[in-house]
Amino acid sequence: MDFLTLLLKTVLLRPYVFLFLTVLLIAAVQLIGWPRTWRLWLISWVTAFICEFSSTRTGIPFGWYHYTGSTVGQELYISNIPFMDSISFSFLLYAAYCVALSFLLPREAAGSTSRLQPLSFDLSVRTSRRALVLTAVLFAGLDMVIDPIALRGDRWFLGKIYYYPDPGIHFGVPLTNYLGWMIVGLISLAIYFPLDRRLSPAPAGDGTSIARRLLLGVGLYYGVLAFNLAVTFWVGETRLGLAGLLMCLPLAILLMLRLSPPRSLRIGGNAPADFV
Repeated sequence: MDFLTLLLKTVLLRPYVFLFLTVLLIAAVQLIGWPRTWRLWLISWVTAFICEFSSTRTGIPFGWYHYTGSTVGQELYISNIPFMDSISFSFLLYAAYCVALSFLLPREAAGSTSRLQPLSFDLSVRTSRRALVLTAVLFAGLDMVIDPIALRGDRWFLGKIYYYPDPGIHFGVPLTNYLGWMIVGLISLAIYFPLDRRLSPAPAGDGTSIARRLLLGVGLYYGVLAFNLAVTFWVGETRLGLAGLLMCLPLAILLMLRLSPPRSLRIGGNAPADFV
């Protein structure tokens, strides 16, 4: 009963975390199916928890930081780690993975009325080294917006739940933290990719439906960014918010260009054969 009570308190205290987690489950099941979804979720959560457990004791891989325990009794903890913190890595990694796939998956020929570039859900591409590295980079890039404002949690409804003994150069966050995020992403996907190759094929669909399902994950990525940037400006951290926008906007523009069909098709023509 104590566990269920704390879990309920956690949901009520951090509803935005569980909203993002719900989006992950809906989006991932549509794109990769339930067998892959629960494996990716479990792998990324366990990997993140082990790394957080280690880093708060040894400084590896995120660098030294400590949870304050200020919300003990208000939300669920596993050892000294808030449950909502380690579980957040799962939907953030999936979101980064979808953005990476949006850039890497092969294009298919688009129809003349298509408003979205069809993509092939190629197994060799989605489990490639390029996908591994790009996802890890995008995963860490997402935290470059999240972590600085989370560190200022005493100024909004997150609360002061952790601190760095030696504040870093990126708005108080050490660069080792972002390296740790990359390591979590690399380890998680390095475990998940071989499983993806062995499981039965992912849900079928034409190229346009694959692109639409992928957009749910991309939407999750930018939904998390929008939430954190909104909080950043709300608490008056204008310089931090502008820095986050400058990181996000170029990626968003490139993503729009990548997912848009050739202009010749949008105006009713035919795309050159070497374009698609």
